[in-house]
Amino acid sequence: MSKLIPFACAALIASIAPSLHAQDAPAGPVTAVPAEEAAAVPAAVPTAVPAPRSKGEPKAAAGVTAVTISGSRAGDTESRRLSTAAKMVFGREELDRNGDSSVGEILKRLPGVTMGGPPGRGGGGVRMRGLGSGYTQMLVNGERPPAGFSLESLSPDQVERIEVMRGPVAEHSTQAIAGTINVVLREGYQQKDIQLKLSDSIEDGRHGPNVSLTMPGKVGALTWLMSGSMGANRQHDESVSTYQDSDPAGVMLKDQQVDAHSNRSSRSVHLTPRLSYKFDNGDTLNFQPFLMHNRSEGDSGSRLTQRIGPPQREYALALSDSTSSMTMLRGLGNWLHRMEAGAKLDVKFGFGGGRSESTSLRKQYGDNGVLKDYFNDVDTSRSHSLNSGGKYSTPLAKGHLLAAGWDLEGGHREQSTVALVNGRAQFAESGSSMAADTRRVAGYVQDEWDITPQWSAYLGLRWEGIRTSATNQGRDVRNNSSVWSPVLHTVWRIPGFEKDQIRASLTQSYRAPQLNDLIAVPTYSQLNSATRPDRTGNPNLKPELAQGIDLAYEHYLGKSGILSASGFVRKIDNLMRRELTLRDTPDGPRWLSSPSNIGSARTSGIELEAKFQLAELVANAPTIDLRSNYSRFWSSVDGIPGPDNRLDQQAKQTANVGLDWRLKDVPLTLGGSYNWTPAIRVRTSADEIATTGVKRQFDVYGLWKFSAGTQLRLSANNLMRDDYLAGRSVTKEGIAQLSDTASRTYTTWTIRLEMKL
Repeated sequence: MSKLIPFACAALIASIAPSLHAQDAPAGPVTAVPAEEAAAVPAAVPTAVPAPRSKGEPKAAAGVTAVTISGSRAGDTESRRLSTAAKMVFGREELDRNGDSSVGEILKRLPGVTMGGPPGRGGGGVRMRGLGSGYTQMLVNGERPPAGFSLESLSPDQVERIEVMRGPVAEHSTQAIAGTINVVLREGYQQKDIQLKLSDSIEDGRHGPNVSLTMPGKVGALTWLMSGSMGANRQHDESVSTYQDSDPAGVMLKDQQVDAHSNRSSRSVHLTPRLSYKFDNGDTLNFQPFLMHNRSEGDSGSRLTQRIGPPQREYALALSDSTSSMTMLRGLGNWLHRMEAGAKLDVKFGFGGGRSESTSLRKQYGDNGVLKDYFNDVDTSRSHSLNSGGKYSTPLAKGHLLAAGWDLEGGHREQSTVALVNGRAQFAESGSSMAADTRRVAGYVQDEWDITPQWSAYLGLRWEGIRTSATNQGRDVRNNSSVWSPVLHTVWRIPGFEKDQIRASLTQSYRAPQLNDLIAVPTYSQLNSATRPDRTGNPNLKPELAQGIDLAYEHYLGKSGILSASGFVRKIDNLMRRELTLRDTPDGPRWLSSPSNIGSARTSGIELEAKFQLAELVANAPTIDLRSNYSRFWSSVDGIPGPDNRLDQQAKQTANVGLDWRLKDVPLTLGGSYNWTPAIRVRTSADEIATTGVKRQFDVYGLWKFSAGTQLRLSANNLMRDDYLAGRSVTKEGIAQLSDTASRTYTTWTIRLEMKL
C-alpha cells in the first residue's frame, strides 16, 4: 500500500490538472489581506475583496468600490488563499462534520497532522510533519496553554476554528519546528440561538454521556455567550506484553509475559463563557475564562508469567487502585483600540492556575498468594501563571501593514511526589519535592506588504528569552536560553492563472526543553530494566535550533476546493534525546533514562493535498465532497549509525482519504474517512531501537436533519479495531533486552442530538 499511495495521488492530480485552468478564474489580481484579519473572517460572513477588472473594461467611477462576494462555504479556503504566511483554517463545518467527541479526533484528519497513541484514543500528542512530541506548538487563542492542559479534554463545541500554520510567524512564539496549531475558542462568534447538544458514546458496551449548552445574550453594549458541558466516560484497556533478555551468544536468559487490564471512569465539567463590551469610541473589551474540572477512579491488574528465567520473579499477580483529580482555571482577555489612519492597538492579558492530585496503591503477590511488595504513590502539583502582551499595527500604504508587539509570561509550579516501596522512600538523594519558576520575555516586529498585485511578502523578527529556576530538595538549579528568529514568507500569484500561487518561506525556529526534562522529580519503574528504566531530568539542556526552507504550489478550484503540493527541509542543532545509563543504588544496579543534547539532525518531506466538490469537475455528479492528503518524510541523526537513524517517533508516510455525500431526495448526509500510518522503526541511539506498528483507522458518520434547528448524528470511530503495537530493544552492558506490547482497541459509537431552541 505504501507504494500505491504516491502513485494514486500523482495520478489524481495529473488527471485533474488539464481541466483546472479551464475553470472560470478571475482575470486580475487579488489584494492580500493581513494574516490575522484573513483568519478572523468567520465562515458564515461573506468575504469582500477587490473585484477583478477584465482587460479593456472601464474603471469604476470615483468613490465607488466594486466587490465580489464569496459564499460561506468558501470562507475557510479564502482565508487560506489570502494569507501571506502559509495557514490553513478549519471552521465549524469541518469541526462538526464527523461528530467527534474531542479536538484530537478532528486533528488527525487534517493535512500533515498525525496523532500518537492507539487508534481511536489519541493521548500520544499531536504531531505535524511526522515529528514527535514537542516539535509541534499547540496554542489556545494564540497563547500557550498551561501545564496539564490536554486537547483530549476540550470539546469541539467550545471551538470556533482551528488554524494550522506550517511555518512560524513572529507574532506567535517560534517554538514551532514542525508547525503551529492554534485552537481558537468561541471568541467573536455571534450566536443567535440557544444550542443544546445531547450525546452518548459507547465503547465496548460502556457509555459516555455528554450534554453541552450554549446561550447567547446582549444588554446594551455588552454581549455574551455562555457555553458549558458536562460529561462522563468509562474505558477498559487490555494488553499483552513480552519481555526477553539474551546474552551475547543469543541464549535466552529471561522470557516473561504480562497480561494486563484496567478500568477507568471519569467525570468532567467545562465552562467557557465569553464576554464582550463595545465602548462608544469603538473600542472593544473581550474576556473569556476557561474552567475545567476532571475526576477519575480506576483499577487495574496484571499477571506475570515467567517461561524462562530464575525461579524467583518480581510477582505473580499485581492489583492496583488509583484516583486522580485536576482543576484548571484560565482567563484570556484583550482590549482593542482603533486609532486614526487604520492603526490598532491590541493589548492582551491573562492568568491561569491549576492543581492536580493523584494517588495509587499497587500490591504484588507471589505464587502462593502471599503479599510480597506494596507501592504507594502520591503526586500533587500546583501551578499559576500571569501573562501580558500587545500588538500595535499601522498601515503604511494600501496593502502594507507594519506591526510590533511584546509577550510577557511568568509561571510558578510546585510538585510533590511520594513514592514508597514497602514503606521506604525511593530516590531519597534526589528529593521528593520541587518548586520551579519560569519567565518568558519576547518582542517582535513584522511587516506584511503587497509589493505588487501578484507578489506579497511577510518579514518578521522575534527575540524570545526563557529563564527557569528551581529548588529541588534544597538544591538550586538555573537554566537560561534566548533565541533570535528571523522569518520570511512570500507568495506569488501566477499572472494569467490567478487561481494558482506559489509560496516560499525561510525560517528559524526552536524547541525549548520541557520543564520536566530540565528539572524533574525522578520517577521509579517498578519493573526496572533497560526497556523500563527510571526517569529523571537534566538542568543543562539547551534548546534545539532549526533552520528551514518551505516551498508550496497551490491551485484553487471551484468555491472551496484546492490542490496543493509542498515540500520542506529542516536542519536541527542541539538535538535532544534521552540516554540510558546503569547506576548503582542501595537496591542494586538500576537503569536510568535522562535527556541530553547529542548533536545535529536533518529532516525533509513532501505533502500533497486534494480537496474539492465532485460536481465542480464532473457534470451531473452527486453532491460529494472529496478530501485527501499524503505525506512522505525523511530524516537522519548525526552520530547514530544507520539504518533507521531517524528523528524519534517520525513516521515515513501518512495518508488520509475522506468524503461527504449530501443526498438530494432526503435530508441525509453520509461520510467517512480513512487514516493510515505505516509501522515506525527508529534507532534512537547506537544501542536502542523503538518500533510502533501500523495504524489504520476507519471512521463513518450519518447526519439526518429533521428541521433547520434539529438534527441527529450517528458516528462510528475505529471500525477496524486493530491492535496497537509498540516495542523497544536495547543491547547494552552485554545483555540484549526486548519488550513488545499489543494493546487492544475498540470501536466507539456516538449518537448526538443537536437542537437550536
